[in-house]
Amino acid sequence: MTKSAQSWPEIRIPPDTPPHTFDELQEHGSRVVWGEGNPNGSLMIILDNPGARETKDSIPFVCGTRVTLRKALEEGGVDTDDVYVTYLLKRRPTRAYDRARAWDAFRPVLAKQVKDAEPRALVLAGNVVVHSLIDPEKDVKGLRGQTMRVFGVPTVVTYHPLAARRRPNLFPKLVEDLQLVRSLLV
Repeated sequence: MTKSAQSWPEIRIPPDTPPHTFDELQEHGSRVVWGEGNPNGSLMIILDNPGARETKDSIPFVCGTRVTLRKALEEGGVDTDDVYVTYLLKRRPTRAYDRARAWDAFRPVLAKQVKDAEPRALVLAGNVVVHSLIDPEKDVKGLRGQTMRVFGVPTVVTYHPLAARRRPNLFPKLVEDLQLVRSLLV
């Protein structure tokens, strides 16, 4: 099995996390997914929410998002063993929801997670994360290629791996952005 076809180990919810933390999307029925990969990694990648693969516990397959992300990391020269993947929303929405309210509920959880993990750099992947953490009027296309600070950490914005998978012309841009973030890690 190639490295890009492997899954990262799931990170369990810290035991000191208050149970009401995840109430906002509780009625959606999806389970809480804290993150995956290396919680001590120097790079934290923030995606919008867990996908179908992540919400099914103990399923030994890797979704297209992970395959594309791992491949882009490898091509960008980033060590996939030094990566911690997490989510803005810790539950997968299964139907329409109040985005602003959910973002407001989960943003402090993510801020604490970033603070506790102490990554050297962040990658914000996709417009949902950009809208929530930077500005609802901004987008990936306008922010990529530059470095900024989010939660006090050097940050690079890029396309969501699923977007790069569906639109192959975005994949080289994803790799380019990961090369930029690699320069922050050396």
